[in-house]
Amino acid sequence: MNYILFAVPVFFALIALELLADRWRGVRTYGFSDALNSLSAGVLSTSLGLVTGVVGLLTYSLAWEHLGLFEFDPEQFWVWLFALVFYDFCYYWHHRLGHERNVLWAAHSVHHQSEEYNLTTALRQTSSGFLCGWVFYLPMAIVGVPPLVFLTVAAIDLLYQFWVHTRHIAKLGWFEWVFVSPSNHRVHHAQNRVYMDRNYGGVLIIWDRLFGTFQEELDDEPVVFGVTVPLASWNPLWANLQVYASLWHDARHTASLKDKLRIWFMRTGWRPADVAARFPQSKPDLANFVKFDVPLTTASKAYAVLQLGVALAAGSYLMAVSTSVSLQALLLGCMWIALSLFCLGMWLENRAGFRRLEWLRLASNWPLLWLAGLSGLLALSPSAWLVLGVYTLINAALLWGFQRRSAYAPV
Repeated sequence: MNYILFAVPVFFALIALELLADRWRGVRTYGFSDALNSLSAGVLSTSLGLVTGVVGLLTYSLAWEHLGLFEFDPEQFWVWLFALVFYDFCYYWHHRLGHERNVLWAAHSVHHQSEEYNLTTALRQTSSGFLCGWVFYLPMAIVGVPPLVFLTVAAIDLLYQFWVHTRHIAKLGWFEWVFVSPSNHRVHHAQNRVYMDRNYGGVLIIWDRLFGTFQEELDDEPVVFGVTVPLASWNPLWANLQVYASLWHDARHTASLKDKLRIWFMRTGWRPADVAARFPQSKPDLANFVKFDVPLTTASKAYAVLQLGVALAAGSYLMAVSTSVSLQALLLGCMWIALSLFCLGMWLENRAGFRRLEWLRLASNWPLLWLAGLSGLLALSPSAWLVLGVYTLINAALLWGFQRRSAYAPV
């Protein structure tokens, strides 16, 4: 069962409530492009996860089958409770090392790149976490936690973390001592020096208190959200590649063979001395911090919402049929979604040449429709042929209208 698919309507209902709370309180915790970028990263992550998720599931299942020390009865309640606590413990170390080692930070950094903090930030997830993340949960397999129990508690842990990504809930008293709360998770998303690399727990904050990584949110130190090397982009593909590209750049330019290898596993932020001297990186002045943004007209925003909505619908469709179609079909769907989100990022940034790329994307819909039919992706819903065809024609008309009216605001 794909728990995320069923949670999506709840997520968007709560996002709508948070937007109403913003309006009622006269505050602004959302930025238009920032929110769309977070949602784009989430759509990309869940779509690609239908293909890449098999890495973690397969390794876990093999370890459980061949190395499991004990047999647990899933009908016993204590097994689920034990598994949830065990998972959160493993998650703490996965999360902590995701901040402390370069190659792990390259994957996890996506979740922290937003310079806002709201419920859409919770959906901003990595697409490359499958490369190393599975290692941290093998202890559960070796102990003997069944794969079904593991997948369920993993979903519970992930879903719990959605509600803590808000600025509308203050400190919660005794609750803060045991569980992760919005207040102590706001600390985790800060780039202030006093807050950095703190509060790693998923459901339980007790791991941070036990292992010395807890930091309370301070009244006299307002949180500044984001990362110390800003993304400065609304493109979800670049968001997933930025840190990898930076590490590759440094590894390629250092003269030391040792540094070329160890840079990937050193503490986050470590750079070879010769590269740091040649290519210095400046850190933002938090006292004068300015969020990244690109002006858009109302019409441009409406067009962006349409593109995100279509990508979200396509991603949801993929999740719904993922167990009924071939791997080739899933890959084809993921490629279309990735291309659409890449174009959306280009649109939000007002990049030169976007319209040419968008026309190419729309033209590619027709051969992709044909390939989707051959792969069986649309066989379960023939009406999808008509829907995607109508969308292509409407989108082409809108794009032509933008070219005629120069809908973008000047940057």
